Amino acid sequence: MTEKILQNNPHPLGAHIESNGIRFSFVSRNASCGILLYDRKTGRLQKKIPFADVDRIGNIYCKKVEGIDPESCTYLFFQEDKIVPDERARVFPVKVTYGKARNGEDFKAGFLTNGFDWGEDRFPRIPYDRALGYCMHVRGFTKHASSNVKYKGTFAGITEKIPYLKGIGITTIELQPAYEFTEIPLKEEGAQNIPYMMEPGLLENVCRTKLNYWGYKKGYYYAPKAAYAAGADAASEFKEMVRALHADHMEVVMQFYFPREVNHSEILEILRFWVLEYHVDGFHLLGENLPADMLATDDFLADTKLWYHQFHTDVIYKREEQPCYPHVAEYNDAWYYEMRRFLKGDGNMLASALYQMRHIPEKSGHIHYLTNYYGLTLADMVSFDQKHNEANGEDNRDGADYNGSWNCGEEGPTRRQSVKKLRVKQMKNAMCMLLLSQSTPLIFMGDEFGNSQKGNNNPYCQDNAITWLDWSGTKKNAGLLEFWKMLVRFRHEHPILRPARELRLMDYIACGYPDLSYHGQNAWSPRMEENHRHVGLLFCGKYARNGECHDESFLYLAINMHWENRELAMPKLPKGLKWEMAFCTEAAREERSAAFLKNISPRSMVMYISVPGNETEQPAVTEPGAEGMKKG
Repeated sequence: MTEKILQNNPHPLGAHIESNGIRFSFVSRNASCGILLYDRKTGRLQKKIPFADVDRIGNIYCKKVEGIDPESCTYLFFQEDKIVPDERARVFPVKVTYGKARNGEDFKAGFLTNGFDWGEDRFPRIPYDRALGYCMHVRGFTKHASSNVKYKGTFAGITEKIPYLKGIGITTIELQPAYEFTEIPLKEEGAQNIPYMMEPGLLENVCRTKLNYWGYKKGYYYAPKAAYAAGADAASEFKEMVRALHADHMEVVMQFYFPREVNHSEILEILRFWVLEYHVDGFHLLGENLPADMLATDDFLADTKLWYHQFHTDVIYKREEQPCYPHVAEYNDAWYYEMRRFLKGDGNMLASALYQMRHIPEKSGHIHYLTNYYGLTLADMVSFDQKHNEANGEDNRDGADYNGSWNCGEEGPTRRQSVKKLRVKQMKNAMCMLLLSQSTPLIFMGDEFGNSQKGNNNPYCQDNAITWLDWSGTKKNAGLLEFWKMLVRFRHEHPILRPARELRLMDYIACGYPDLSYHGQNAWSPRMEENHRHVGLLFCGKYARNGECHDESFLYLAINMHWENRELAMPKLPKGLKWEMAFCTEAAREERSAAFLKNISPRSMVMYISVPGNETEQPAVTEPGAEGMKKG
């Protein structure tokens, strides 16, 4: 054994400016390695600096180089005769056009400075019961000509659209991979196995040499994607976007995909870096066997949102501990598939649907969604029975075969008015399910106005009109968009619809009504048999005592996913109150009316609200706990 003297502190890895030079740290099992310095303007190699054995500690080589101007040079590493980009680079000054094939030299790295002025920036820290998520692809969100932004397909484009996002009630945007990655494999790599996401937790290794539009592969995790920036400084542009969102009390959650080969200890370092450097509010962790619980117990990330398919809260929090700000949340497809099946009228789904609508895990949030970047969009979910991925060039073999979708009677585009009307109604029903469920809703970009991807449920390689959001839909489908906005307002005005904890189906404050109760043809007597697809939900606003607002109104949501009319009874209100219809997904009955519907129209949902007054023409009502025949 030979003695070893630690010359420099090798952490953090990569290249970092210090008072008297730049410290380079590089992981290598090959002793023949070192640093390549280039002139930033000309791109010419200026100096080759090999690492010596004295620079090594473990498998990390670390050397401080003095006399370097960080503003005028870039760098790469080398191993023997191969160029190696720095996986931990903070900046890539050479901006390459999106979709253009690159080589290793295109990844010459620069140095991150601390010159950005964050001003009075604050983390919003929005609780899950007040959050509304919006999943988007940075490029696809504003790349279409109809977006009417100056900087299309960029972080700056998102900044321009903040008023729109605010106007539709969004509090939290979720970005698909926005760190640096190679959307086209490096020239020297040739064909390679790139894991891509069909859905969270389900990976396939498929040989890809074409465009990777989504970016679910190992990336350069410390740098924002340069091609997603309008200007040359992606780091500053990303920060400007975050600062602007925070100023409007909105959050940024980033997706990070980590394949098996990424060291678990470095994942923690990566997340901490993005919180410190870019003020990111949270992370959606994607990949297999990730150390989710370990990350969730990190004291630094204790108020940073973490989303994963499952957390063990008994490990994260002490058994008797009730966190004041639960920062973890389940993010999986349980709600997604159950509610799609219920929406299209499958049998034996009622009990499952009701559970999914009220479910909030103990000590954790729950992100529920009916659409996402994978699978059919909302408009396609009611327009296609089958996936249509022919444009991907894989003979329609890629993507999930089962989508829980129903085309409403005709596959794809149609001129039949009856089919069009049914599709609009089903989209409104879906929006009601999403926003009237009690956990945290999330929608995929454009679904609020019925954007289509032409039936493609796996557009991982489509950088074109299939995936670019067509903003003309905000006018073509203005009625649907207004319905979405109305639902968002209604959810906000009635906190009983978004409790911090799961409703208990009990009268635990002795007010005469449970917080939530279910009703069938006879009030207080729901039926869950296989052939039943209709139910009434009564919400008692007296239980929404979270300090946010005082709302003692009663809400009654009538749901009928059957293809025929169904009758539902309505519970009797306390004296001095009467029922009034708030909204309805059936077009013929949308207008606000005090008329009561004994028969709920096929495939429709109706919301009633209690208002002051005496009933003169009562719907069928019964007292709490009564069973049997309805009282009129």
